[in-house]
Amino acid sequence: MSYEVNGATVEADDHGYLVNSADWNEDVAKAIAAAEGVELSEKGWDIVNYLRDEYLNNNGNQPNERNMVKHFKKVWTDIPKMDTKVLYNEFPTGPAKQAGKIAGTPETKRKGGY
Repeated sequence: MSYEVNGATVEADDHGYLVNSADWNEDVAKAIAAAEGVELSEKGWDIVNYLRDEYLNNNGNQPNERNMVKHFKKVWTDIPKMDTKVLYNEFPTGPAKQAGKIAGTPETKRKGGY
């Protein structure tokens, strides 16, 4: 599998995750999101950037949904009831896996968020 981005081919595995995470940039993220049927909102970009930051700057950490909710409760103070539904509104097939794919991180092997 691959993505076409700005006239270049970016290689991905059979599940759509980047083969080389160094190929990631915002245009690549947009192409993966389009392939996933996701339109990235400001909150969607917050999630993508959070997952990248955790993976790249926290020893390969890939937060599960529960940890994502805890983090964004502190960040998105305008949302009265921050829960997994908010994350699923941004990434319907699973915020940890689908957003992780768009963020260019490796596929996580764990199930669910809790």
